[in-house]
Amino acid sequence: MSVFEGFRFRHVTSLIHRLDPRVKFLYVLAMFVVAIIFTEFLPLVVLFFLQIPFVIVAGVKREWLRSLRGAVFLVTMIFVFNFVFGYFYHTYPTGAALLEYSLAMALRFLVLVESFSVFFLTTSPDHLSLALEQSHVPYEFTFAFTTAVRFVPVLAEEAQTIMDAQKARGLELERGNFLKRVRNYIPILIPLIVSAIRRSLELAEAMESRAWGATKKRTNLYVLKMRLGDVVLIVLSIILIVVGVYVHYYVSIPPLSRFLPPLSF
Repeated sequence: MSVFEGFRFRHVTSLIHRLDPRVKFLYVLAMFVVAIIFTEFLPLVVLFFLQIPFVIVAGVKREWLRSLRGAVFLVTMIFVFNFVFGYFYHTYPTGAALLEYSLAMALRFLVLVESFSVFFLTTSPDHLSLALEQSHVPYEFTFAFTTAVRFVPVLAEEAQTIMDAQKARGLELERGNFLKRVRNYIPILIPLIVSAIRRSLELAEAMESRAWGATKKRTNLYVLKMRLGDVVLIVLSIILIVVGVYVHYYVSIPPLSRFLPPLSF
């Protein structure tokens, strides 16, 4: 559940936290586009380390590392699937080229998790909702999205609490074959679903008591405005996309096999 903890907003005063959510999302999209166009390992390594200064300035290193640690299982699965299918179906030549492609696909996913983790760790759900409203997104969709963002880490924490409680009662989650382990999670899922339904009913009652939807034209206490830091990040995002596209089409990227001994399998 640590991967979800790495997406929970942290109240920290930093330059990254004060940036406009729309600008930070533009940066995430730029990182997403550049990561998608590359299948080579070395550019993805550069993209991975490119985001570390943002993490340091934002002061969310511990939570960021927790999100990466939670994504290790999925990263491993992506590497294994790409390597196995590439080996048996000969999608890529065997040897170093197949190894590099499998590593690149795993690292691409890690870069995407990393960028979205920084975005959610440094963006308040209230500011995110306000940014969507000012972008002319209907308030109903905005409210649904921000509510989901708020409650996913809460439900993940509650699931971990239920797991600990059931283990204390003698439930063994890691024993038996695959089907047995799946069945072992039923005592986890049922209390979690009941708790989620109860929480949704409480939220519905709170919304009704506050006359949610009584007026179509809503007002907000705060209005998001672009500042110098936002302009700088916009420029950096555009430069990132331009440089990424240029390198992809006009620069010969050395393969990882050039730095490794010959491999054959």
